[in-house]
Amino acid sequence: MCGVAGFVDFKCGSGSNILSNMVSTLNHRGPDDEGTYLDEVDQYQLGLGHKRLSILDLSPLGHQPMKYENLVIVYNGEVYNFKEIRQELESLGYDFQSQSDTEVILKSYHCWGDEMVLKLNGMFAIIMFDKDKQELTLFRDRAGVKPLYWFFKDGLFLFGSELKSLCTHPRFERKLNFKALSLFLQFGYVPQPLSIYQNTHKLFSGHFLKLDLSTATIREEKYWEVFSAYVSEKSTKKESEILEDLDTLISSACNYRMVSDVPVGVFLSGGYDSSLVTAMVQKESSQKIKTFTIGFEEEKFNEAIYAKQVADHLGTDHHEYLCSQQEALNLIQELPDIWDEPFADSSGIPTYLVSKLARNQVVVSLSADGGDELFGGYEKYQSAAKYLNWFQKYPIRSLVDQVMEPLRDQVAARVLSESKLYVYDNFLKTKDSKDSISNLEAYQKFFFDNEIKKLSSHLEPSSLFSGDIQQLNAIENPLDQMMAYDYATYQTDDILTKVDRATMAHSLEGREPLLDYRLIDYVGKIPTQLKLKGGVKKYLLKEIAHRYLPKSIMERPKMGFSVPLVTWLKNDLKYLIDDFLNEAYIKDQGVFHWEQISKMVKLFEKRGDINYANRIWNLLVFQIWYQKWMKS
Repeated sequence: MCGVAGFVDFKCGSGSNILSNMVSTLNHRGPDDEGTYLDEVDQYQLGLGHKRLSILDLSPLGHQPMKYENLVIVYNGEVYNFKEIRQELESLGYDFQSQSDTEVILKSYHCWGDEMVLKLNGMFAIIMFDKDKQELTLFRDRAGVKPLYWFFKDGLFLFGSELKSLCTHPRFERKLNFKALSLFLQFGYVPQPLSIYQNTHKLFSGHFLKLDLSTATIREEKYWEVFSAYVSEKSTKKESEILEDLDTLISSACNYRMVSDVPVGVFLSGGYDSSLVTAMVQKESSQKIKTFTIGFEEEKFNEAIYAKQVADHLGTDHHEYLCSQQEALNLIQELPDIWDEPFADSSGIPTYLVSKLARNQVVVSLSADGGDELFGGYEKYQSAAKYLNWFQKYPIRSLVDQVMEPLRDQVAARVLSESKLYVYDNFLKTKDSKDSISNLEAYQKFFFDNEIKKLSSHLEPSSLFSGDIQQLNAIENPLDQMMAYDYATYQTDDILTKVDRATMAHSLEGREPLLDYRLIDYVGKIPTQLKLKGGVKKYLLKEIAHRYLPKSIMERPKMGFSVPLVTWLKNDLKYLIDDFLNEAYIKDQGVFHWEQISKMVKLFEKRGDINYANRIWNLLVFQIWYQKWMKS
């Protein structure tokens, strides 16, 4: 795991000092080594920079940038099947000087060109410079585990693992992207391909981008997308056979991610996903695996007791830390430095703290993200399945239409959007149009369309989904469509962003076995009714977990990795409301309408429920970010 940064300057106004400054902002991502490469010709200056966190081949032979003939690479991530690819290349006559996966990627590109990315099983942001072809190519992994930003304007192309490295370049423009702001307020994160700045983008997961250095033109191409897994013909295997296949696949994914030349551990919450990953890793290890859990003083937010039960059963070397409320609160002002752009998922705070705990013992930690999107773990999937069953059995849809339609213009849009039955009925009726997306998104929004318009004259409601609507609508089953949609949006831009920044802030590599692309390719073909069999969320994953862990310690209500947001905002964080949502600050800032902000603050103070707390929290996260990156 590392950090990458660099530029192509067609006006030749950059240089080695600027490159070094860009790279130095990423010290936390790679404290073990640093390297740069600069190519200066009449037409352009090209700079590639790298910060290394040594995981495989700790020797200087793994140093980056790495060169081979006409190629130069800098790369962030891990390719887990590099040994198999290396053997194939050796059979074709290639020799190797190191034991690193970087050299394997470099020579794979030399052998197969862009097609090499299809062979890689891993998480990666790869930058490849081909001096002969005068091309710079950027690759991002299928699920989007590793981030990669790029900026292009006025003859300057920048790239980096984090926005802070781009901001270092003196010609980078920090202009607020109001479409990104609108989406952040609605959903709590900025989705790909947008960033919070204008002319700055996240490279789409499963895509590569080519910059032609002779013409200064860009081309972006898709090489993988999640929807293709769901449109394939469904499996006709028996349930028992599917369970065996999944057990084998998950075990293989875990084993791949244990390959390391430094200590490896596991984040353990005590839930099904992390407990299964821990069980499979411990099963294959002759030593006690190190596991890590953060607990909270407030009992309803504390999962530590459940994690300890799992750890005791499996016999891991378990480490837990009981976090005080004040320790968590002290992180609030650091959020803009950690995430670079507004990011409102409050579970990022405990994720940051458990990463800090783990880094004291290990350099790599496995996480179990992806289980909900793969196997149907969210409450909304269960609700949608229930409503779909009703609609298929009874003539309830026409009744819903009769009741709801006359209310459209008489009831506030927020009330209609918060009616689950209304949302799911609309989704099922409009599945073959863009309306299906807007209905899905309405159920997830913190701010609804009418509220966004009132907040600011700069803002317009926007759709979270920027992928291929035809590919999404080609998925026949509405539940499969929902899970694929979440895989491509919420998982990539919320969950994986959270884990990457929280872990790398402590120079800790996070690995995601449940995001092995072989798993989603297989799970997408499983008949949907098996995923929520009998109304049980994550039925298949739970059946596998019960092979390794007794039901008695696993069957409990899902808690999630959350914080007491309402209590914080009413008490310890009230000063933030006073500082950043007051009349003088809002009017001086010129982004929001004071009247609407004042109304929302008063409604929160009056009602004090989680819906209004989330709205206030999103606003505060943006304001704190704005103070750090736009006013300073």
